[in-house]
Amino acid sequence: MEYLFDTLYGAGAERLSFAPDFTGRAFVLRRPGGNLLVYASRRLAEEAGSLLSAGATVRQYINHHHQAMPSCDWASGHLDAPLFGPELERRQILAHCRMGGSFADREAHFPDFEVIPTPGHTAGSACFLWDNGQHRHLFSGDTIYLTEGRWIGAVLPSSDRVAYLASLALIKTLSFDVLVPSLAKGQPFHQTDARETQSQIDAMMRRLERGADG
Repeated sequence: MEYLFDTLYGAGAERLSFAPDFTGRAFVLRRPGGNLLVYASRRLAEEAGSLLSAGATVRQYINHHHQAMPSCDWASGHLDAPLFGPELERRQILAHCRMGGSFADREAHFPDFEVIPTPGHTAGSACFLWDNGQHRHLFSGDTIYLTEGRWIGAVLPSSDRVAYLASLALIKTLSFDVLVPSLAKGQPFHQTDARETQSQIDAMMRRLERGADG
């Protein structure tokens, strides 16, 4: 397990076959009320010792069905961390792993952890907002990913471009100062402020409106 920033840790860093210049990983949110595991990685079991020594993990969250993989069952069984994912994509997730719960609306699952639906990349895509008392971290999944500090959207042929634009407009209104996507080229997180957030998302929206990728 790798220390990244503040109380944020990474686990299972892996090069992605569909984007070999990028690294994906799961993130461990160190919390007094029990750790959370966000996203998934095929390499989690390789870091079992450090994950267990980091303290109890109470849940794993994925923000869309592309992150569903057998390692989610490993986390459920070995870390006692049931998997939560979008209800709209329950069928696709259950094809790969078990679920302990789901979400459909904007809701606080813990006092410091909020689920915010942001459809577009997929129908059930969501962001997670974690306030650890020092920073507000937005876990954007593939809705916004990083390439050397530049914010990019993963617009697929199956993506809903209109919904994607609406979700980006919503994200622009959120208060956060650390962006944590599910894949990145370069540093896996990005510290930001309100001005940069608006500038980066406005640029993404202009590209989507022109019919380009994110």
